[in-house]
Amino acid sequence: MTADTEIDDLLRGLAPQVLGALIRRYGRFEDGEDAVQEALIAAAVQWPAQGIPDNPRGWLITVASRRLTDELRGETARRRREETVASLAAPDEPSAPAPDDDATADRDDTLKLLLLCCHPALSPASQIALTLRAVGGLTTDQIARAFLVPEATMAQRISRAKQTIRSAGTRFTLPPEGERAERLRAVLHVLYLIFNEGYTATSGPDLQRVELSAEAIRLARDLNRLLPDDGEVAGLLALMLLTDARRPARTREDGSLVPLAEQDRTRWNHDVIREGVALITATLASAAVGPYQLQAAIAAVHDEAATADETDWQQIVILYDLLAVIAPNPMVTLNQAVAISMVRGPAAGLESLEKLDRDGRLAGHHRLDAVRAHLLEMAGDVVAAQAGYRSAARRTTSLPEQRYLESRAARLEPGDGSSDR
Repeated sequence: MTADTEIDDLLRGLAPQVLGALIRRYGRFEDGEDAVQEALIAAAVQWPAQGIPDNPRGWLITVASRRLTDELRGETARRRREETVASLAAPDEPSAPAPDDDATADRDDTLKLLLLCCHPALSPASQIALTLRAVGGLTTDQIARAFLVPEATMAQRISRAKQTIRSAGTRFTLPPEGERAERLRAVLHVLYLIFNEGYTATSGPDLQRVELSAEAIRLARDLNRLLPDDGEVAGLLALMLLTDARRPARTREDGSLVPLAEQDRTRWNHDVIREGVALITATLASAAVGPYQLQAAIAAVHDEAATADETDWQQIVILYDLLAVIAPNPMVTLNQAVAISMVRGPAAGLESLEKLDRDGRLAGHHRLDAVRAHLLEMAGDVVAAQAGYRSAARRTTSLPEQRYLESRAARLEPGDGSSDR
């Protein structure tokens, strides 16, 4: 790791803590974020030449505080010039303490900032954007490119999110005990969505957006550090690690998708797998079981199999049965059908899919068509499988997935011979 990379990683980790300190002190989200960005730029310029200070977080808080104080002074001066009534004097100006004098410089406000960004008044899309901007430290342009929208559109979304939080009169404190669990679930869901978009992009020419999945893992690590006894936080981190460990084998050199059963498992990151397995093993033994833990346990079963044929599908079915009880949703049913087909045969899996035909939440989703086509192919119904793959290819907006599904359909053409494999 180079010195510049070490500094970049340090700044990314400290950014939300510094922003949290400024919001707690001054109560100004947008101005605080601008001041933090200026402090980060100053550090990126000065630290490589002068060295990392003994108290880097305190250094950043001090510099950002001075920037914000200067802004407040400017506002105060403008107000004084505009005031016509002498009695309406401007309030005292805040001052920026030196790091050594800041009694709260070592306080980590990342959790509060995450909870603030996932405020229930915001839509999921706004929660994701604000989390990536304020906590993740990604630029508006980076977030816009990741979600394939114009930068101006993403800037408006982030600005509206900040205005919504300001209008709600939210204080920068932990929510009441009764609301905390629900707010934390929202944070976990946002991190889960960010990771999924990075691991399998919903649209565009690339299968993966590594910067998003890496950022989700980094934030999940931070959350696990702050809440080490929370089983679902640990479960989500383990799920991300165990899933991301397969990333090196998911695509060929041309960027085309390689399904799990066909991946070269020697290319998986086995150090990350060991970390994920250890994390989920410890958490299942010590915490109440939740949906992220169960999904992580399923991922661990896949990752611990030396080959696809050695996968313990019976154990995966049992885990999906539990998941379907505590967190039922169409995607669980869809994945459960695949596991059932591997244990009881494709006819049983297809029967499990029938309930999804009556569930409008997956109507028209390419995953339903793709899974059904796969099970039909397993059952030997080549014509129906081919039609299913083509339907799924038409419905997906991901070009790598589209090309993969079209190739599956093409392999079932008469005379190809692949249906006998």
